[in-house]
Amino acid sequence: MGAATCGALFGPSRAAAAPAAAAGLDDPAKKEIAMKLVSSAENSSLDWKAQYKYIEDIGDGRGYTAGIIGFCSGTGDMLDLVELYTDRKPGNVLARYLPALRRVDGSDSHDLLDPNFPGDWRKAARDAAFQQAQNDERDRVYFNPAVRQGKADGLRVLGQFAYYDAIVMHGDGGDATSFSSIRRRALRQAKPPAQGGDETTYLNAFLDARVWAMKQEEAHSDTSRVDTAQRVFLRQGNFDLNPPLDWKVYGDSYHIG
Repeated sequence: MGAATCGALFGPSRAAAAPAAAAGLDDPAKKEIAMKLVSSAENSSLDWKAQYKYIEDIGDGRGYTAGIIGFCSGTGDMLDLVELYTDRKPGNVLARYLPALRRVDGSDSHDLLDPNFPGDWRKAARDAAFQQAQNDERDRVYFNPAVRQGKADGLRVLGQFAYYDAIVMHGDGGDATSFSSIRRRALRQAKPPAQGGDETTYLNAFLDARVWAMKQEEAHSDTSRVDTAQRVFLRQGNFDLNPPLDWKVYGDSYHIG
């Protein structure tokens, strides 16, 4: 448990941004908290910056999972990341794997990646340009769309984080367990604040829908990142994720002071 997971690719949200005065997960201090919360679940560590070099096949059918957000060789986001890195820095150590990444996209295959790809990934992770590419792809594909949709729904920082964590794990493809499907399932049970609903009621509905989605896949069936983390903050009414924060994932305890 605690290994990184990955989601499918999806397009940017077209939801309108909330007023500038609204609390945002994109505030630098709140974003740092978000990175630590996700890392506690993805990598069993608060040191999210140590995860640029992370890479392994966790046996979830998505091939190699790697980096700060669990980019996967089988879901296309790793390919997009290496393409971005190569656009910015041609001839980098991972550029030669682009044909292989295109070939294995959509599968769990390591064809033409083994045996050297993991080691070369770790070498690339020492390069500031690759670290920045990981940051930028995380924000473009996962973080920014989640925050935009959360603000559009009238959610404060905790709700925006709940959206982000869901997109990190499930992506936003067309399947029943994608982020948009989870959100639609929640909307059948409660209205978000932007539609006149109660924030606590709606977030409980969203987390219920998220737990359902997690249980559809064995690799995600441990729901502690919701049950003993996000729901803890919700019960406390800590909608802005103000420290101190105490939570558990997979039975391990974490603290942000």
